[in-house]
Amino acid sequence: MPKLKTHKGASKRFKKTGTGKVVRGHAFARHILTSKRRKRKKKLHEQVVADKSDQAKLQRMIPY
Repeated sequence: MPKLKTHKGASKRFKKTGTGKVVRGHAFARHILTSKRRKRKKKLHEQVVADKSDQAKLQRMIPY
């Protein structure tokens, strides 16, 4: 069986959990942070499970 290639762009943006789900980071946390509240900024740095409708596509992009 041939090996599957990892989508390198996806591998830099997403990670797999122990159960095989794909997690992602949040957008809007890079710059212009002075106008955002501390609570919002803390929430933006958390990882969150990617949407269920995208899971199958992301699983193929990150097979390992």
